[in-house]
Amino acid sequence: MILSLVLLALATALVGLVAGFLVAFMLVVMPGLARLPDAGFVRGFQAIDGVIQDGEPRFLSLWLGSAAVLVAAAVAGWFALPTVDAALVTAAAALYAFGLQLPTVAKNIPLNNALQRVDVGAATEDDLAAARAAFEAPWNGWNALRTVVSLLTTALLLVVLTRS
Repeated sequence: MILSLVLLALATALVGLVAGFLVAFMLVVMPGLARLPDAGFVRGFQAIDGVIQDGEPRFLSLWLGSAAVLVAAAVAGWFALPTVDAALVTAAAALYAFGLQLPTVAKNIPLNNALQRVDVGAATEDDLAAARAAFEAPWNGWNALRTVVSLLTTALLLVVLTRS
């Protein structure tokens, strides 16, 4: 039971941190970048995403660790938690996997990679405007989904944690 609760608490904390990261992007980072002209927007996002793509170990530990610990908490929950709580943790893990991790891999990362390929120094204003248009609204839409999913996942985990 103790291992299950430790995993549940750790998963809640890590998923909550990911939620905070996504909220910060939605409320501060992307609106801040939106105020820049096209070249500045592209360069700015390239720089931010470059930190992630360069394999920043603390970010990767948080992002991947949140998913791994949540899956571990779901598995452990079936051995230690009441059935309803174990089902809620499993639902949270599925929501997180399919509503946050899958869109990240299938949508946000490909959009990031396309923007990374833009050579700001060689691109025309029209090229930069087109790159931004192809990126900004779709990326923000998928990020909004990931943000809501991360908050819902955190809420589900908090419900179980407070019941345990």
